[in-house]
Amino acid sequence: MKKERTSLDIANGPLLKNIFIFAVPLMFSEMLQILFNSADTIIVGKFAGDTALAAVGATGSIVFLLTSLFYGLSTGSNVLIARCIGNNNQKKISDAVHSSIVIAIAGGMLLTCVGVLFARNLLEMMGTPEDIIDLSSLYMRIYFAGVISLLLYNFGSAIMRSKGDTKRPMYFMMISGIINILLNLFTVIVLKWSVAGVAISTVASETVSAVLVLSVLVRENDSTRLDLLHLYAEKGSVLEIMRIGIPAGLSASVFALSNVVIQSSINSFDSTDIVAGNSAGSSIENYVYIGYMAFNQANLTFTSQAIGAGRTDRVKKILITTGLLVAGSAFLMGEIIYYGGPALLTLYTDKQEVIDVAMIRTAWVARFLALNGTLDAFVASLRGMGYSSLPTVLMVIGICGIRIAWIYTVFPIMKTLKSIYLCFPVSWLFTTIVEMVLWFIVYNRVCIRKEVQ
Repeated sequence: MKKERTSLDIANGPLLKNIFIFAVPLMFSEMLQILFNSADTIIVGKFAGDTALAAVGATGSIVFLLTSLFYGLSTGSNVLIARCIGNNNQKKISDAVHSSIVIAIAGGMLLTCVGVLFARNLLEMMGTPEDIIDLSSLYMRIYFAGVISLLLYNFGSAIMRSKGDTKRPMYFMMISGIINILLNLFTVIVLKWSVAGVAISTVASETVSAVLVLSVLVRENDSTRLDLLHLYAEKGSVLEIMRIGIPAGLSASVFALSNVVIQSSINSFDSTDIVAGNSAGSSIENYVYIGYMAFNQANLTFTSQAIGAGRTDRVKKILITTGLLVAGSAFLMGEIIYYGGPALLTLYTDKQEVIDVAMIRTAWVARFLALNGTLDAFVASLRGMGYSSLPTVLMVIGICGIRIAWIYTVFPIMKTLKSIYLCFPVSWLFTTIVEMVLWFIVYNRVCIRKEVQ
């Protein structure tokens, strides 16, 4: 049987070199995505005002909460396909590819219905200020009307990453991002469509990226080739994607749910300046994720292929290498964002009160994201080894539980923004310790015992 063609010899090649070959395009992709998202926020803040900036920012937690399950399922696709490539199971690769696209289409249709129909209800549940709720509802309805494109791009790029191809998704991100900025400038500045213009531009650019990814997959000459005329969902592949992906998605949902609670607490100050400042602070904070996300994605994919190829001896090396890269890059970027924050924030707003709020968030969240990166390194390795449910349970307890408890106990006593943001590093530290203990237990079971045998 002909061995499956991959872009990198992930299972057996030089580790550090291949991690950088794999991760650098992902870094550029992440940087481009953040830059383009920042452009959305900057354009709407500068040319539509702080009310529009707050309106878009107020939707972030809900949007992530609704889409996070499907981000997790795309992780399940990545793990399954990478493992099948590792053991050269070409039929299973094809089954997983087609099943992934079917899940993306079905998930997109479901999210469209939920997002369009219940946008205002969800915003009201969060206590969104009255002066921005109409604009926030409009943004959400337009965004979710086209969310199927986002899912198709995420699942399609996950398929490509599974075999080490991270360059082409980066190019597609670049193209769609440039389109997004140009459309934002036209719809917000020229047409004066405010948040509606931002939402329409986002949907249009995501549609372009989805079309580009699908156009590549239908022309592939290996088992990852997609046949759009004969889409099917293979039961075994769907169940395996769900086994790995649902816990991963629920884990992301835990973060999103806790952030919804936090956003509600921020909304309780009933101040547009505070909501806008939190939105701007969250936006510049995203730059910390540039290396963080790329190296953890390498961790997940390399571990999955190593397990599939029977190279369990590489699992610990992969975790140590990527974990150090994640923590180091997150710490460095966190410090850069903190000290450069006041200058960066002037791109978003001219109002000092908004900048001051953003800097409070930056001091207590962005500077501690290395903790979150270390936590995710252990979780990515666990998922790559095939363990997804238990890490999720621990995330629910450690992230969601601590943050919600904090908001309902500490925040009422110290009703300040600082007291809200402190729950981030506290929850990260506790959960990192717990997940590290779990990793050693699983590693001993999956890798050490197999090596002995």
